[in-house]
Amino acid sequence: MVFRAPIRLMTTAARQSLKIGMLPADGIGREVLPGAKAAILALGSSIPKTEFIDLLAGFEYFTRTGTALPDETVQILQSECDCALFGAVSSPSRKVTGYSSPIVALRKKMDLYANIRPVKSVSMNPIGEPSVDLVVIRENTECLYVKQETQTVGEHGKEARATRLITERASRRIGELAFKMALERPRKHLTVIHKSNVLSITDGLFRETVRAVPTLPGMDGKYDDVTVAEQLVDSAVYRLFREPEIYDVMVAPNLYGDILSDAAAALVGSLGLVPSVNAGDSFVMGEPVHGSAPDIAGQNIANPLAAIRSAAMMLRHIGYGDGADRIEKAVDSVLREGKVLTPDLGGKSKTSEVVDEVTKRI
Repeated sequence: MVFRAPIRLMTTAARQSLKIGMLPADGIGREVLPGAKAAILALGSSIPKTEFIDLLAGFEYFTRTGTALPDETVQILQSECDCALFGAVSSPSRKVTGYSSPIVALRKKMDLYANIRPVKSVSMNPIGEPSVDLVVIRENTECLYVKQETQTVGEHGKEARATRLITERASRRIGELAFKMALERPRKHLTVIHKSNVLSITDGLFRETVRAVPTLPGMDGKYDDVTVAEQLVDSAVYRLFREPEIYDVMVAPNLYGDILSDAAAALVGSLGLVPSVNAGDSFVMGEPVHGSAPDIAGQNIANPLAAIRSAAMMLRHIGYGDGADRIEKAVDSVLREGKVLTPDLGGKSKTSEVVDEVTKRI
């Protein structure tokens, strides 16, 4: 995969063990996270002895307890875990009193301000160039995801309003990360996604703040080699499907980044292939981009590759790049061969069979 640059590379020399929080949450999250665990275990002694800590969260947990994200889960992540993996969450489209998405809450409580989603095709030729190779960097804590909504009754009936929050601080730090990642990739190209022709204040602040990163004190020409472009979000989606090769690193506010990265998954065949990490300055949590897929949950046919790739991204972020390489090469080999694939990729294999095939190749 394409994620090579950690936000914060933790020292690995002194670590004797690795504690990973496991939050399968809902639906197929419970089926794909064991595959990520198996891939990590397949690395053997090349990484420290690993302990997996099972933690609770999710909509199904909320229906039983009235809480989607227990305080204990957050406390254990903060005090005991080196990193974490999240499966999927079944957030309902209707309003459910008292419920709020646990993954959105985790991003805020753990200050995981960057959602990094690489989208890369696998060339049939092992030394060939991929037709799609881009990274969507999504600001993870603001925008409409602050979940401040109201509903009133006006002259013509119900009126609903939502607060959209964009701050200079959040825009600056996601912009700094985006420039850093662009600089470390071969093409060194960054596209700022916005809709400031309509949302001139909120998107205008995001656009201006990100573009100003190279002028911050202490930069001293650091990003002179990065080419910066910008694109309105609606035309960005159009061009993403017509000419994906023009994109390298894309940086966007929360909502646009969410939509763009899901759309980009269609370019590589399935949401079941696209990984991500939620990263901050002191913690990282891997998370496959796909949802909980209740229609196929429990059938052992969910694609585990996005979760396995997310585990690799997580390991790379905390300093185990060699192990991440082994996992990613194994996944690419399985995809290239095309014999053991789940139904979303046109195959007939079970989740467990794909996991077995990947671990065999690690």
